[in-house]
Amino acid sequence: MPRTALALALAAALVPPALADEAATAALNATDLDTVHVTGKRREQTSASATRLDLTPRETPQSVSRVTREQMDDFGLDSVNEVLATTTGVTVEQVETDRTYYTARGFDITNFQVDGLGIPLPYGIQNGDIDTAVYQRVEVLRGANGLLSSTGNPSATVNFIRKRPTATFQGDAGLTVGSWNLRRIDLDLSAPLNAAGSVRGRAVAAWQQDESHLDRYSRDKQLLHAVIEADLSPTTLLTAGASRQENRPNSPMWGALPMYYSDGSPTAYDTSTSTAAEWSYWDTDHTRAFVELQQALGGDWNLRAAFNHEDKREDSELFYTFGVPDPVTGEGLMAYPSQYGGRFKARFADVYATGTMALGGRRHDVVLGGSWARGENHELSWYGDDIGTPIGRLEDFDGRYPKPAFDAYADGSDFDYARESVYATVRWNLHDRFKLITGVNRSRVETVGASYGEPVDTEERRTLPFAGAVLDLGAHYSLYGSYGEIFSQQGETGIDDRPVGPVTGSNAEIGLKGEWLDGAMDVSLALFRARQDNLAEYAGFNPDTGRSYYAGTDAESAGFELDVSGRIRPNWWIGGGYTRFDLEDAAGNEARTYVPRQTLRLSTSVRVPRVDGLKLGASLRWQDGIHRDIAILDPAGNPYRIEQDAYALLGLMAGYDFSPQWNATLNIDNVTDEKYIPSLYWEQAFHGAPRNVSLSINYRF
Repeated sequence: MPRTALALALAAALVPPALADEAATAALNATDLDTVHVTGKRREQTSASATRLDLTPRETPQSVSRVTREQMDDFGLDSVNEVLATTTGVTVEQVETDRTYYTARGFDITNFQVDGLGIPLPYGIQNGDIDTAVYQRVEVLRGANGLLSSTGNPSATVNFIRKRPTATFQGDAGLTVGSWNLRRIDLDLSAPLNAAGSVRGRAVAAWQQDESHLDRYSRDKQLLHAVIEADLSPTTLLTAGASRQENRPNSPMWGALPMYYSDGSPTAYDTSTSTAAEWSYWDTDHTRAFVELQQALGGDWNLRAAFNHEDKREDSELFYTFGVPDPVTGEGLMAYPSQYGGRFKARFADVYATGTMALGGRRHDVVLGGSWARGENHELSWYGDDIGTPIGRLEDFDGRYPKPAFDAYADGSDFDYARESVYATVRWNLHDRFKLITGVNRSRVETVGASYGEPVDTEERRTLPFAGAVLDLGAHYSLYGSYGEIFSQQGETGIDDRPVGPVTGSNAEIGLKGEWLDGAMDVSLALFRARQDNLAEYAGFNPDTGRSYYAGTDAESAGFELDVSGRIRPNWWIGGGYTRFDLEDAAGNEARTYVPRQTLRLSTSVRVPRVDGLKLGASLRWQDGIHRDIAILDPAGNPYRIEQDAYALLGLMAGYDFSPQWNATLNIDNVTDEKYIPSLYWEQAFHGAPRNVSLSINYRF
């Protein structure tokens, strides 16, 4: 009776369309058409992120890393920034408290997808926090993903895989407390919604409040999410859901701390120093809705159709500081308060069929598909008449600054985005030990409108090839190689007032993949070369047109990655990797020196033998030094440089199962209390979090 009541309550929660955002799809087997449901913890064996084909890591001719639900729970990875910071080859460039860039192989990551659907981030930057409570795992495909994404950079594609409803009732509830008044509540319920189990649902809710090591900064976020899936027939699965996440940060930073004085020497502010005003805020609301249909067509062919709708709204009043402080007085910073409102709406549709065809006495895997996307971006910015007011020494600034009226003048952007693509992939089964994958994507991409006074009217049509091959060397190893291309629109114009044109990218890699312990352990080594051509960079201001002009620049990165993930023993899990590369411009000079050339990510957890219920773990994030040259010159005429030396962040974890239902997990982050700057993407930056602790108590029912 209690479970029946909970199932009915869950059904009631699932009905409103504004609650859930979860792609829950069951696998349809071509010979046994019953829906397959998975309960409990398991190792995710296949991925369709690269080609739409369900391939194991060893069968995929590209570099793929995963962060699992178990890893997120063990190490308290409740945000996307925390997840990606643990991922091989990815650097989280948190330039402000609530805005973040991401890089891989030296280039910006702009493609973020949910269950394989998405379009590049506006301006290539993530605003606000993305909670991970609704995701079963996060996959990162490194390199150019032009076959499925078409637009973006030769860096990586991040794909969030939603949790799925389960065939039997299960529930999880969690409470977390920690440093800086952290309080968090999680609830996850899943159950069949009718006696036959042909209709199933899942609902997830999360709420979090915390303060920060930064002066005045605090956050409040909440998430509601639900999904229903229904077996319409033995061969048809329908899934629908929606979600909403609200972020309410107070006193966020817009911009950050100046990194140098007017004489070129580095500043040295306290870890807690912030430029935020006490009245500033940056609210973001993110709503998603989706519907998905899977249909077995007969034989071994299946059809999948999906439609997603996104609506992101922002409202903020922010306080930026500009200028360079004097090394003696500390003065020289000035105020730049402003008010912003924005809305980004997007709709995506994707339809594809998978199956096999016979040729040459063998069967070959085939994917045929098409996608459609529309996006609308509207922003309006208001400014006060007090821009340029001195704020005094930053060391003495306590956030008290008169809030202006924001009525001096306004600016903004208003542009629409459209993309249509068709794609095809064939996995040629040329030999039992040799598979060749070929594919092509044909896309049309158009942007119409203006952004802060600059036109962004562009239209591009591109055909993007993909080729990959995998050779099995034996029971445990495979050799692979692949090549892919990608492109992205640019609205910038050159000195002749003509468009600079699109930025194009490519990625070539070869590697070795290993698989042991019946697929429980994966290891890969990749050698890669990634190019980005014609990236628009600021080149000057044209007084005749009253506009800035840009020039296309080229860059190339080359290096290697080592990635490991899985269980080396039934009770011992390990994951992570090492990346090293060089990044140069067309003249052979170092490019994007704020991106670390070497990174190490390592996490491990072990259930301690002979101590029933005890799990211990550790994580390590290391990167080498980064720097950025500034406009101030030394007596010899060389630019001064701001730097962050190599540093490592150590985390420790201990968990204990008091019973099959109750467990507790303790996490200590930055154990050595390292003082560091997480990013030099801009000339302003702030300090990362010092040592902090969190304790989670979870109940499973």
